Parts: sequence; C-alpha cells; structure tokens
Amino acid sequence: MHFVDAKGILTNSGGHCGMNIYRGCSHGCIYCDSRSKCYQFTHPFEDIEVKQNAPELLEKALKSKRQKCMIGTGSMSDPYMHCEKELELTKRCLDVIRKYEFGVTIITKSDLILRDIDLLDEINQTAKCVVQMTLTTYDDDLCKILEPNVCNTKRRIEVLEEMQKRGIPTVVWLTPILPFINDTEENISAILQECARVGVKGIIDFGMGLTLREGDREYYYDALDKHFPCLKEKYIKNYGNAYELPSPNAKALSKLFHNYCKEQNIMSNPNDIFQYLNEFPEKYSQLSLFDF
Repeated sequence: MHFVDAKGILTNSGGHCGMNIYRGCSHGCIYCDSRSKCYQFTHPFEDIEVKQNAPELLEKALKSKRQKCMIGTGSMSDPYMHCEKELELTKRCLDVIRKYEFGVTIITKSDLILRDIDLLDEINQTAKCVVQMTLTTYDDDLCKILEPNVCNTKRRIEVLEEMQKRGIPTVVWLTPILPFINDTEENISAILQECARVGVKGIIDFGMGLTLREGDREYYYDALDKHFPCLKEKYIKNYGNAYELPSPNAKALSKLFHNYCKEQNIMSNPNDIFQYLNEFPEKYSQLSLFDF
C-alpha cells in the first residue's frame, strides 16, 4: 500500500454523499468491476492507495455541512479490507459520522465490520445505519475461488445476523451471478433462505448475470483459465466482447428471486432499495395542532 494526502473525501451525487477511504482492494475477487480501466487507476489494483487524512477531511466537511444526510462507502473499494485492521481509518471516519449525527451505509464482504458494531449501533440510534453485504455463492469451496482473500458467505451471513440482533438494517447484493458457475436454482435458493432467516431489509439483483469491460475482463478470463479449464472459450463463444453477460438461466432465476422476495416481504426493486438507503430520517416529527 501507499499513502496519500487527499484533497477531498466526499462526493455528492443525486442528493447523497459517498466516500472512498481506500483505492484498490486486497480481497482478490475474480470478477471485480473496480479493476476496469475506465476508473483510471494509476497504480496496480493490489497496491492499495490509502487516503491517510480521510478522518480529518471528513470532520471538516461534516462540521460545515448544514443538511444532514446518509454517507455511503464501499461502492468502489471495500472499507474493511485487510489494511483497515491496522490503520483503522474507516473506524475513525465512523466516529466522525457518529459525532455529527449523520447516517451511514456501508458495503463490505468482510467480517472485520463486527469490530465496529458498537459504533454502527450508536449511529443507528442517533440517525441511521445500513450494512450491505455481497453474497454470490453458498458453496464454501467455490467461494474460496471467486473471493479468495475474504471470509466466506456463511460467515457474512453471521455478520448479517449480528446486525439484526442490534436492530441495524441490512441489504444484500446478490451479484454477480456468473454464467455456468454459480447460476443455479440451488445456489440462489440457499442464499435467499438465509437472507430471510436473518431478516434482511432488501436484496439487490441486476438480472442474474455478470458485466465485463476492459481491465476486468482480462483478469476474469485468467481466473477462468486457472480454475475452470475451457470455460473461457465458452464465454467467448456465447458473449464475445459484450459488456452484459446474462446467465442462460436468468429468466428462471429472476422469477425465483422475485417470487421469494414477495413471499417473504423483502424489498427487491433496486430503485426502491436505493431510495431507502439514501433517505435520512427526520429526528423529530413536527407537532400537529392536536398535540396541544
């Protein structure tokens, strides 16, 4: 990893704020879109860029920000990758968010987030906190191939369960679903049943498939050659250089997904979920004339 002094930490888009404390990742997920060349990394993806002044920048930004809002992190780089255990920059930023009573929503695959569960609980009590977890396969052996340097799906489900015990709402990203690899009804059903058991608020799916673009595609195909011999040729034959690679089972899997979410009263429309994630709660409701 290497350290930089960033000029800013918050980005504003569509009425909500986002931050990336790190750039790059050490989880090694074979399908990671953040490797794509369009994101213009000027360093190797595994050479983590650390914004060492992130907590100070965040404090300055929130101190002067008049309108409270949700702050999201984890969309580009996991805030709980390995170096966070030592550096604690995410933890320090959460403490700033707690101090100024903003809300936070975090996307991660790591159980390191449990280290900060007391902080997350406090934020949820004073404002709002939503923890988002990516789940792709219920098979532990397959998980070690797809996401080699991070805890497996069953452990992530335990994290979701611990959040539920604290009353912290959770959202699951059921994506990507890789054609010819984890695109089975057995896999999707197992994950959905666990999501229902631990009481997730919503599950995000973008059509049961995968997206690939320059930078990401090459890394993914190298992984296919290593772990799934001859599968790369099948991909090229079926998809060419397409950006969107839907599973051949996409229609049936999507039907299974939406029917199950409807039965279990779990949010499944991405737009509805994103609206929920970005909504900052009013701390006090206005008094009506009937209250006097």
